[in-house]
Amino acid sequence: MKIAQITDLHIGLVGQETYNVDVRDNFLIILGEVVFDQPDLIVLTGDLCFDQADLSIYRWIKEKLDNTEIPYLVIPGNHDDAKMMMEIFEIDYSNDEDEIYFAKKLSKTTALFLDNGKARHSENQKKWLKRQLHQADKNILVFTHYPPAKCSVDFMDKNYALKDSKEMQDIFHSYDKNVYIFCGHYHTEKTIHLDNLHIAITPSTYLQISPNNIEFEVDSYMIGYRLIELSKSKCMSSVKYTKAGK
Repeated sequence: MKIAQITDLHIGLVGQETYNVDVRDNFLIILGEVVFDQPDLIVLTGDLCFDQADLSIYRWIKEKLDNTEIPYLVIPGNHDDAKMMMEIFEIDYSNDEDEIYFAKKLSKTTALFLDNGKARHSENQKKWLKRQLHQADKNILVFTHYPPAKCSVDFMDKNYALKDSKEMQDIFHSYDKNVYIFCGHYHTEKTIHLDNLHIAITPSTYLQISPNNIEFEVDSYMIGYRLIELSKSKCMSSVKYTKAGK
């Protein structure tokens, strides 16, 4: 099974200034590349909106995804609104924390989709996660927005790290198989291994952030996405880059 992960679109309102980056064109460029790869599934891991969530932005993204005729799933980031996403993307939602989290079988692999758009997970979501891990017996995938660890990107680690990362690490370390986490948020490409926890950060379709500056600094305007390939015993992934639009 082949999965395309796209993250940190930061789509603005029509006419909104997005620091001279054509975020809509960037997303369409990446989406075109993804369609060429012919994945079985597309997963968007948050920050669909530029700054503030807006129904019109979600409608525009949904239209473009629907046009690919490829199945897709979406989860929120810190610039999103879960309730709006549930409405526009017709997500079956049944918990009282305004969060989007669920489990899904991808091929024969269990995939967990977590919501940490508020920079932490609710207690209900953590209890749910523990139950899911207790029931699983093989390596699992996790799709989320924030990585559950600091990642040596100074600006993001200082200002925008996940608030309950230590607790989440403890939960994942309690599982005796491998956990492969695919996330975004940091606007960079990075892989981190913490015992059984393997964190893959996927670059943004907006811009990439310098890892070596405590202040915000653009590292690159190249844009990318991740391809994940699942087989019976393997989980492999790679990042594909392309030039942004003008």
